[in-house]
Amino acid sequence: MTQPDPEVPEVPSTPAEPGPSGESGPAAAAAAPAWPVMQVQTRWVTIAGLLLVLALGFGAWGLWRVLAPVPGDPQALLDESQRTTRGQQTQIDQLQQRVSTLTRSDQISREANRDLQSTLAERDEEVAALRADVAFYERLVGSTAQRRGLAVHALRLQPQNDTAWHFTTTLTQNLNRGAVSTGELSITIEGTRAGKLQKLAWGELRQQPGATGVPYSFKYFQQVEGDVFLPADFTPVRVSVRLVPKAGAAIEQSFTWADAIRDVAPATAEE
Repeated sequence: MTQPDPEVPEVPSTPAEPGPSGESGPAAAAAAPAWPVMQVQTRWVTIAGLLLVLALGFGAWGLWRVLAPVPGDPQALLDESQRTTRGQQTQIDQLQQRVSTLTRSDQISREANRDLQSTLAERDEEVAALRADVAFYERLVGSTAQRRGLAVHALRLQPQNDTAWHFTTTLTQNLNRGAVSTGELSITIEGTRAGKLQKLAWGELRQQPGATGVPYSFKYFQQVEGDVFLPADFTPVRVSVRLVPKAGAAIEQSFTWADAIRDVAPATAEE
């Protein structure tokens, strides 16, 4: 047995309210869906913009990943090492240039110091020579000078080549002050030749047989110079200086060869 359907109460229908424009009924119902559609469109535009921004950001990030050096990348490490090497090489070049400049400056200073030392040594020698000259003059013409007649004060021999020698003798006298001593000077040299003693006379030393002596003329002192020639196989031992004044007896003084070839032979000649 079937039961009868329950009765559905009827809902009273209400008249449609007029729309904003005063429309009512079906026209207002047709215009109602326009606002939700606009909201949907705006939402999609926003989503599309966000997606575009995300796409651009992702693309920039990918580009940075591609171009930026990766930690531990061999190429990046090589570039960094090359930059460091170039910087160090620049520093090395600068230091080398500085060392070169300092070395050159030190070399110039050393050369200047050597020149100065050499100049000072020369000045010392000049001062010593001047003092020796002053002492010589004081002994010769000073108030306390010892009176001596004509004498050979010093002898010096200097080589010119293998056989030629230049001699310089210093003659003095202060016994007769104001008197002029004149005469001739000659020398002889004793030595060995082929294992035998030999004495070379003035003519042989001058290579002019019968050669006259070197003239001199002075009041207190004079340097007399000349040249002599020795045979190549001759070994000199002693030098004798002979003075023949115009008035008075001849005077002869001897010097060892070793003393004669020194800078200045001392006045300790053997008479």
